[in-house]
Amino acid sequence: MIFTNRYRFHDLGLLLLRVGLGVMFMVHGFPKLAGGPTAWAGIGGVMDSVGLGFAPTFWGFLAALAEFGGGLLLALGLWFRLACFGLLITMIMATVMHATKGDGFSGYSHALESAFVFLGLLVAGPGRYSFDERLFGSRLR
Repeated sequence: MIFTNRYRFHDLGLLLLRVGLGVMFMVHGFPKLAGGPTAWAGIGGVMDSVGLGFAPTFWGFLAALAEFGGGLLLALGLWFRLACFGLLITMIMATVMHATKGDGFSGYSHALESAFVFLGLLVAGPGRYSFDERLFGSRLR
């Protein structure tokens, strides 16, 4: 019985993941978003390591917005795949930043794990209990 698939709980599981991760990323992203241009420039400086050293304030703002705004959209299940994509790119760049700073695996593992979670959610979709389902419906029905 414990090994029997319970697909009827699939959407509930996605809801729990979405809301839990979404709220955590909002909490994590708010100080970055509220930090203003000085903080954004520091955050966006990591883009230099991938050859995009121009406009660090812009890149940093996008990263802060992806964490806070993406977390909100993730929790709501609204424009879900766009939010997952933004969070995925942000976590890839966070992984690059920690790895290039020499933080070691323990320094970049959380960002890398989050990137895999967002990639999986991007593929899986938001589930039935989401604003995307309400607004756009499902193609499978």
